[in-house]
Amino acid sequence: MITWRRVTETDSGLLRDWLAQPHVARWWDHDTSVEGVARDFGPAARGEEPSKDLLVIVDGVPVGLVQRCRFADYPDCRAEVAVQIDLPETAVTLTLDYFIGDPARGGQGLGPRILRQVVAATWADHPHSSAVVVPVHADNRASWRALEKAGLHRVGIADLDPDKPSDSM
Repeated sequence: MITWRRVTETDSGLLRDWLAQPHVARWWDHDTSVEGVARDFGPAARGEEPSKDLLVIVDGVPVGLVQRCRFADYPDCRAEVAVQIDLPETAVTLTLDYFIGDPARGGQGLGPRILRQVVAATWADHPHSSAVVVPVHADNRASWRALEKAGLHRVGIADLDPDKPSDSM
């Protein structure tokens, strides 16, 4: 059974451990210090940020993270994408800045299962939205495979600033 809940500040240790895993650190450019995780995840955990950081739980065990936000809440991000692809005003971005934290849980089909359920919940939570847009780095093959297995498809290519400065656009 897959469930999720909003990340709380008590989840910081778990997030720090996951963000330090090589398979997560490859795509997530985060400071894994106590202060860095508090700075990056604390505002959303306290409801001060409009995005939702969701702790994904499978059969009672935390396994990963999904971040979901509306482009309308982040106009700079929306503008960067909208000049390069046709982006409906009501689009929701499901920043699959998502990951499976425990490397032993990867490769078991959890990613697509989680994505299908979170996308379905996104439609229920935002019924007036016309699109879910997921910016993914072109080199992140595992993410592309998970998205495709979850039923999503590529609608455009955009040169966006990478999350990790050493990556190409």
